[in-house]
Amino acid sequence: MTTTISPDQVNQIVYNLHHDPFEILGCHPLEENGKPTQWVVRAYLPKAQAAWVLCPTERQEYSMESVHHPNFFECIIETPELNNYQLRVKEGEQEKVIYDPYAFRSPYVTDFDVHLFSEGNHHRIYEKLGAHLAEVEGVKGVYFALWAPNARNVSIIGDFNQWDGREHQMRKLSNILWELFIPELGPGTAYKYEVKNWEGHIYEKSDPYGFYQEVRPKTASIVADLDSYQWNDGEWMEKRRNADPLAQPISVYEVHIGSWLHASSSEKTPLLNGECDPVQVSEWNTGARFLSYYELADKLIAYVKELGYTHIELLPIAEHPFDGSWGYQVTGYYAPTSRYGRPEDFMYFVDKCHENGIGVIVDWVPGHFPKDGHGLAFFDGTHLYEHADPRQGEHKEWGTLVFNYGRNEVRNFLVANVLFWFDKYHIDGIRVDAVASMIYLDYCRKEGEWVANQYGGRENLEAADFLRQVNSVLFSYFPGVLSIAEESTDWPMVSWPTYTGGLGFNLKWNMGWMHDILDYFSMDPWFRQYHQNNVTFSMWYNYNENFMLALSHDEVVHGKSNIIGKMPGDEWQKYANVRSLFTYMFTHPGKKTMFMSMEFGQWSEWNVWGDLEWHLLQYEPHQQLKQFFVDVNALYKQEAALYNRDFEQEGFSWIDCNDNRHSVVSFIRRSKDPEDFLIVVCNFTPQPHSHYRIGVPEAGYYTELFNSDAKQYGGSNMGNLGGKWTDEWSFHNLPYSLDLCLPPLAVLVFKLDRKKLAEVTKTSEV
Repeated sequence: MTTTISPDQVNQIVYNLHHDPFEILGCHPLEENGKPTQWVVRAYLPKAQAAWVLCPTERQEYSMESVHHPNFFECIIETPELNNYQLRVKEGEQEKVIYDPYAFRSPYVTDFDVHLFSEGNHHRIYEKLGAHLAEVEGVKGVYFALWAPNARNVSIIGDFNQWDGREHQMRKLSNILWELFIPELGPGTAYKYEVKNWEGHIYEKSDPYGFYQEVRPKTASIVADLDSYQWNDGEWMEKRRNADPLAQPISVYEVHIGSWLHASSSEKTPLLNGECDPVQVSEWNTGARFLSYYELADKLIAYVKELGYTHIELLPIAEHPFDGSWGYQVTGYYAPTSRYGRPEDFMYFVDKCHENGIGVIVDWVPGHFPKDGHGLAFFDGTHLYEHADPRQGEHKEWGTLVFNYGRNEVRNFLVANVLFWFDKYHIDGIRVDAVASMIYLDYCRKEGEWVANQYGGRENLEAADFLRQVNSVLFSYFPGVLSIAEESTDWPMVSWPTYTGGLGFNLKWNMGWMHDILDYFSMDPWFRQYHQNNVTFSMWYNYNENFMLALSHDEVVHGKSNIIGKMPGDEWQKYANVRSLFTYMFTHPGKKTMFMSMEFGQWSEWNVWGDLEWHLLQYEPHQQLKQFFVDVNALYKQEAALYNRDFEQEGFSWIDCNDNRHSVVSFIRRSKDPEDFLIVVCNFTPQPHSHYRIGVPEAGYYTELFNSDAKQYGGSNMGNLGGKWTDEWSFHNLPYSLDLCLPPLAVLVFKLDRKKLAEVTKTSEV
């Protein structure tokens, strides 16, 4: 039996060169006849002048001696068992008593965890890697685990050790992970990983799996307990699990919560349970602060509920260092940004959304990540998360890096991240940003700046396989949720199931419709007669994908003007055009998304640094436009014909799409109930038409359900006096017809009133 260690072994610890400090530090049995009779305890305490071992079971204290280095201590204790000992440490004039982290040897991560992670299939790896509250041998603390296979050494640093990487050196597991349990740490502990490469360079990194981060410009991760919040949305979750979202109304209010509304910077930020945080000031709007998740649960939810939207879509709320990135340059994929509060405050926000019948969609950014030093870039001294070749690993136009989707552990990081948001935060959907940038190797790259795939093509096959895995795994765990692709090309079968060869999303933004319709509405109405195709072309390809019609944040920035500013004509015509555009959008097949500020006619572009122009709502035209959106959302949710056959050809048919001379189109929307259908007539010029005849499939009285030219919306109040009876005049290859008045720049929606028809029939029989 030997108790001695060499100076070289001590130096490996002192200079942070040992891959497994547990081999040297902690307690080690000295056996005799196969049984421990003594224990040697070693500790490296870089700031200590003296140290003692405290044995609570024996109530004894053992003095430690310096060995080969003034801060390397050792002592021998004669006892057959040594459990839960502590160290009394003297540092200058101060003393402290601590548990020795190297006394807790059992790894939290198992070999099976490592196996699943290495093949890219550990769907809940976030429960293993990162920082987790744990209790080991009756002692509470935090267990840390990190993937950094190419690092020479990794330490945990924080206020608890004065950010000194010599104190809490991690050990390497299975040659790819690093782990350490630190006793007596708890929620709220700020920490980073000190990663040292083989050249001795040190990188201080936030935790890729960290659940919470300091408010920028600080960058440390913070230990958080994600299991303490008590959810109250069980009924919502069960209903969602058994529903088909494609047969439901989906009207999404897209919002950037940092610029929707601010509060005065003189007020503290209220949080859940009546607590308050220091004010989180907007970077540029120094007289204001962000609303907290807790405040947004009151203000934003009430506003969205009043307007009648079914979902809120949040621009990325994962942690990001720069406000001006809108959230699209993420450094903390597992942490809701602390700008607006704590993780439990965001849980409360989602919970309250569900309580009010509103779903939550989160923008997710797996296509690229920033180069910030504390983030994923060059994480362990190598290109770990990104490709080493800049032709594959860099988006020069955006100044960001591209994930290496061919690496199992990177793919696992992202797949598990999707599940994490649904699992821990109960979100109802994701919108995947910039899919085209992921699936094309030459995206925004010149000739010679990209590398072809194995078949010589431009398609990123690894990214496509990754997206299939994301969606397949997501829907297997969380049926009834939404996975929406922002994909701007003609890549086939984006929203088809993976078992058919599709990418597996269940919705895709219809970028073609968006460009066509905005081009159409931005031109003078006189010229629209030559561009009827802009209105009608979308139906030619409508059933190729499950489309969502989106007028998003991208359409109201960078000199594009806000929606109302795009419209031609005088002020009255601009408002009329907006109402006409959105009524057509809400009656066209497909789910709906629109960006904040459009609903009340903000004139200026979106400014991420300020508020929406809420003062405009003191003026009647803006009030009337807001009321229009309340009513068009109510119509949309009320009429099944507008949503439950969006993706079936039987749900839509043209009545007439060829009257380009008058810029008029008319069509039928049908629900799954064969007797339930709507007639929609659109006049896209300021010229009203009297006695305009359209064909209809059945005889009877057609109620005018909706008129975008109504007085309460600021229109001219032309219309059809509540409805029209049909004439027995075949028209547009339909057996009956209506003689209508078409208001200027307006869309009308009619529905057959079968009750009135029955009453008239009964009266005539009498």
